[in-house]
Amino acid sequence: MDPEEEVGKVWDRLISGAARTAYPEAAVTLDGLRPRLGLLFRALGGDPGLSIEAAGAEPHGARRSLLQRIAGSHRRVERAWADAEALRLPERIDLFPDAERNRDLYLWVAALAALDRTAEGPSGWERGPWLTARALARLPGMRARYARLAEAYLPLRPDPKRLPADEAAAERAVREALIDPRQPLALPAARRPPYPVALWLHPHPPRWDEPRAPAGDDGEPADPEGEGETRALEDRRRRRGQQVAMPERNSGLLLFPFDSILSWSEYLNVDRPTEEDEDLDNAASAADDLDLLSLARDNRRSASRLRFDLDLPSAANDDTPLGSGILLPEWDYRRGTHRPDHCRLQPMVALEAEPTPLPHHLHRTARRLRAQFQQLNPVRTWRKAQPDGTEIDLDAYERFAAERAAGQASGEPALYQDLRGGDRRLACLLLADLSLSTDTWVNSEARVIDVIRDSLFLFAESLAATGDAFALYGFSSRKREHVRFHVLKEFGERYGEGVRGRLAAIKPGFYTRMGTALRQATHLLGKRSAEQRLLLLLTDGKPNDMDQYEARYGVEDTRMAVREAREAGLQPFCVTIDRDAEDYLPHLFGSQGFVVIRTPEELPRRLPQLYAQLTQ
Repeated sequence: MDPEEEVGKVWDRLISGAARTAYPEAAVTLDGLRPRLGLLFRALGGDPGLSIEAAGAEPHGARRSLLQRIAGSHRRVERAWADAEALRLPERIDLFPDAERNRDLYLWVAALAALDRTAEGPSGWERGPWLTARALARLPGMRARYARLAEAYLPLRPDPKRLPADEAAAERAVREALIDPRQPLALPAARRPPYPVALWLHPHPPRWDEPRAPAGDDGEPADPEGEGETRALEDRRRRRGQQVAMPERNSGLLLFPFDSILSWSEYLNVDRPTEEDEDLDNAASAADDLDLLSLARDNRRSASRLRFDLDLPSAANDDTPLGSGILLPEWDYRRGTHRPDHCRLQPMVALEAEPTPLPHHLHRTARRLRAQFQQLNPVRTWRKAQPDGTEIDLDAYERFAAERAAGQASGEPALYQDLRGGDRRLACLLLADLSLSTDTWVNSEARVIDVIRDSLFLFAESLAATGDAFALYGFSSRKREHVRFHVLKEFGERYGEGVRGRLAAIKPGFYTRMGTALRQATHLLGKRSAEQRLLLLLTDGKPNDMDQYEARYGVEDTRMAVREAREAGLQPFCVTIDRDAEDYLPHLFGSQGFVVIRTPEELPRRLPQLYAQLTQ
């Protein structure tokens, strides 16, 4: 190694270490606290529709120390805030030397965000102490935690004695507001804003549809990696994007080359579907230097679009459509109303589904489940005092004879008894997610779709043993105009090798427009006359699709579809193998309306058992 390079690396380590103010050994991560934070946020009244996501590090523009400027560090900081889609918290907190304080800070900012539900009160920097005072008044149990945090945090703030006069006055005002948040913050004008306050929410949360303001700092955009942090984590913590209009093709780059240099650095055309670009490494390097990546939708009909369409099965090789499709509404939570006839659901049946026996590897489990489920059949009992039947009811005859002798007999005598079977009067519709995400591997031998297929086999074998009415459907989607609804077994259809052939033919593809599929399932199950109507959803992830049906939009539409099913007298229940499901399923199905299967391999065995528990 070149001696100069070796000396440079040593110097970089020394400067970076001297400028570092974090405590990596006491770090607490968002992933480790996500369930607890979600529970706290929703329990305090936070919007239950918000997911919990990592907030990227952003330039703050405050003054940094000389060492920090030399090291090129501390230009960006992670702050907490909530928007219409998510509660955004730091990816990790290592501000304090002990993990307990870092954990307390997570809980504190989550509580602040839960109470920040109104537009009343000041905005900007002044909202921090106002919201803090509000939280301390409403949450007495948080007062001791806040006092400990404030006491430990104040020494970590910039020293006013080392700041210019105007910035020192602003820093002293911030310190006073941290000590006594009941006093309004009067932030004096200064050349630079105060250093971000970790105990407050973001004073100016970024909007995803607008570009971010520049940092206004004089440091180099180089963030040294912290100890124990990978480059991927650093990249995820700071990178942000925005969607912009597609720039014009003839933007004057040849006519005004010097004026266009900045445009080239800010706009990178990374749509290279037809050929490899020898400058990809340069493009990646340029992208690394950007705080904000701008993405635009290219409406050209390019080879990439053609290649995507070629991935779709042709009409001759696709499943057979049944009819021209069904128009269904969709819930738009932003407008607070349904969009009528917004989605087209297309029922389909497998094109090549040869009748097939039960797969051999399921024989033993199926035999055991059938024996267990046969015990769920109602026991045949004698029904006494009937007007007709197979045998005379001696007790009823003696009562009738005594009443007639006393002159009290009246009406038609009911002197018979009959042995009749019970009636469970149950109907179940199972809706299986067949999206492309089920093509992932559970282990070296099976994919998620294979686990789902085996689960459907065993579920059908079990219910066939009880005689309960049941139907099986699968779904996937490619935008709202094409929601595929696969008919695997209808209610009036006998379970046999024909149904098994359709189950064997299922394959993953496309996306998960869950709300539309649930509405069709509600319609089909709602037509059944039964005392208990169970709507089971089997899935491996959140609702999503290509045309804005993602994040909160898809979650809220699915939640409304579940609500509509309950209003129709159905019992919706979700079975999932998504380990992150506890972040969003309580909002969709309620705390008792779902179960998470931690080990996907257990799903085939657990699914019939869950049915037995739900229909007891």
